[in-house]
Amino acid sequence: MSWRESYEAKFKTAEEAMQVIRDGDHVAYGEFAMASMFLDAAFAARVPELHDIILRSTTCPFPPKAVLADPKMEHLMYNDWHFSPASRKLCDNGLCRYIPMNYHQGPETIRRGFVKPVDVLMLMVSPPDEDGYVSLGTSSSITPTYLEGAKYVIAEVNDRVPRTFCDASSRVHASRIDCFVQGPNRPIIEAPTPPPTEVDRKIAELVVGLIGDGACIQLGIGAMPNAVGELIAQSGLKDLGVHTEMLCDAYVSMAEGGCISGKYKTTDPGKIVYTFAMGTGKLYDFLDGNPDCLLAPVDYTNDPYIIAKNDNMVCLNNAIEVDLYGQVASETSGPRQISGTGGQLDFISAAARSRNGKGLICLSSTYTRHDGSLHSRILPFFEPGQIVTVPRSYTHYVITEYGIADLRAKTTWERAEELISIADPVFREELIHQAEKLGLRIRKVRE
Repeated sequence: MSWRESYEAKFKTAEEAMQVIRDGDHVAYGEFAMASMFLDAAFAARVPELHDIILRSTTCPFPPKAVLADPKMEHLMYNDWHFSPASRKLCDNGLCRYIPMNYHQGPETIRRGFVKPVDVLMLMVSPPDEDGYVSLGTSSSITPTYLEGAKYVIAEVNDRVPRTFCDASSRVHASRIDCFVQGPNRPIIEAPTPPPTEVDRKIAELVVGLIGDGACIQLGIGAMPNAVGELIAQSGLKDLGVHTEMLCDAYVSMAEGGCISGKYKTTDPGKIVYTFAMGTGKLYDFLDGNPDCLLAPVDYTNDPYIIAKNDNMVCLNNAIEVDLYGQVASETSGPRQISGTGGQLDFISAAARSRNGKGLICLSSTYTRHDGSLHSRILPFFEPGQIVTVPRSYTHYVITEYGIADLRAKTTWERAEELISIADPVFREELIHQAEKLGLRIRKVRE
């Protein structure tokens, strides 16, 4: 039987495909934009008749109907490796749990049996090419490891999934998939970035001033990193490389602006390397059939050793708060889970090892609560329950709209001085007072 005959024989309806799930099964979804809403809806119809199901995702961009079908968690427990806004809301209502990890460790965690093996994997793929290979679209991440050990794989076929170039482990032949379901061929989920604020633009200008020609770039998630990318596209910088976790729309602007050549990269010269993409149709169209972009698993893209092989790594990430010791909190607000560790520590630690590397933590100096009150993001110390994402020993640059604090090899009092100097002026005197109470002997903060 040819691969095409075998492929066509594997098609079922979504409802038929869900019959393979049994009590006690561990079910995993495709990651990021490759999570299938179509298969999720069919799974949701089965949830009330099942028991002891564990469902796992990675930043599922929508609230799974399978989870919403069980509001008392009598049938299913939902876990997420990294929170999307949808997961955050579910967690606030007790319907989702976070799995702490550094992102590059995900595949090893599965291979070593630290989590229950996947019984049923559901994902979304492109139709096969002439050789029988489907595309994983915009996400490799942990999916190749799931495919290694999953007992049963169900794939929604969607003509709108971009056919992306990938490494060997992300190249999937139709024979590796047990069941295909024809989806509605709707556009994959888009994640447009909110327009940058004036604060985002000020920070972006400071960041671009730290980047030189030939640097290798990683941008984190959010409006501010996207603003940096858009500013780079207009900056005249040239011969930049890209080795990143997430690919967003700003990279398209950088490529179209002639900023990216990748010729000075040590790993994968000339290639834009990423493990998942989230953005708009502009990004997905750019990836479709583009041999300059390389999709790879997260234990490659986020391995600090591999990242650090590239000289002049500039790794930029957001944060929620920074304390006067230089600790960075990027995933919780007190005990409330907002996102996750993800690849932030992977890239910040790699930048510290890269020759002439720079790890940048960027955040607005203040935020406004729902009651209208203004609060500093630079704090004397964290409140109980706050999770530290980057330890002070790895924090290099911290940037707000008021300037750049360089903490590398600085004493505790020097760190406090640097950080107070980039806090909102409204809060500086109080921060000085608190620093003195903490025993951080500081000299007068620069005006």
